[in-house]
Amino acid sequence: MQVGTGQFAEKSALACSLPSIDARYARAMAVTACSKRILETTVFMTMDELKRQAAAQALEHVRDGMKLGLGTGSTAKHFVELLGERVQGGLRVVGVPTSEATRADAQRCGIPLTTLDDIDRLDLTVDGADEIDPALNLIKGGGGALLREKIVAAASDRMIVIADESKWVTALGRFPLPVEVIPFGLAATRRAIGQAFAECGASGQMVVRKAKDGHVFVTDGGHWIIDAHLGLIQDAPRLASLLTSIPGVVEHGLFIGLASTAMLAGAQGIRVFERP
Repeated sequence: MQVGTGQFAEKSALACSLPSIDARYARAMAVTACSKRILETTVFMTMDELKRQAAAQALEHVRDGMKLGLGTGSTAKHFVELLGERVQGGLRVVGVPTSEATRADAQRCGIPLTTLDDIDRLDLTVDGADEIDPALNLIKGGGGALLREKIVAAASDRMIVIADESKWVTALGRFPLPVEVIPFGLAATRRAIGQAFAECGASGQMVVRKAKDGHVFVTDGGHWIIDAHLGLIQDAPRLASLLTSIPGVVEHGLFIGLASTAMLAGAQGIRVFERP
């Protein structure tokens, strides 16, 4: 195992140069540091593997000739990659990507693509989620693709959500709720959003999302996103309805009644939940 080898050698050399430190203690400290790095790497890979397991489970529901919605995010990316392998093996499908990033991934994997202008319905959409509650209502939009994700999900006969088990919650709201807005009249839109939160007994800080470069994050549709840190949403369907009615709100990250199945990967394997 090469992880931490250089660090072990460096610490061992240091121990030899300091006769006042017990050599066995120094070696133990070096091994401990090395083990910590190995553990951190293992935890990261395990989480990534859990996502891939959920994606592989969803792939079992794909049939030859299907029209598929291709989600956005780290878990959905695994599905696209695994689907690409099946396509290379002869599976015939066509996909509608929910973001420019997913479009690029699908093209790289050799998946034929189309648009909702050319087909009227999709057989299945497979996508991730930021939160999932027991009714299979979701918070989505952490990757900024919530508008296209919702359009594609609504045009699908079935939606399978894939995630690791950390995304399962008893009530939505811990993850900041994304609200996609038009920049024009932003202050007025924010006040109306705040009123909608108050009517549902929710409150919290609203922050305009920033990109990694520090500038305002702009969605594929050219809009901005307000992230609302609510902590708890007691009535997600009602809040979704109120937000939808606000001029200036393009879309929001509450996906109500769209997911039909959730596949959650954890240490005990894959758990499958169907919408009540």
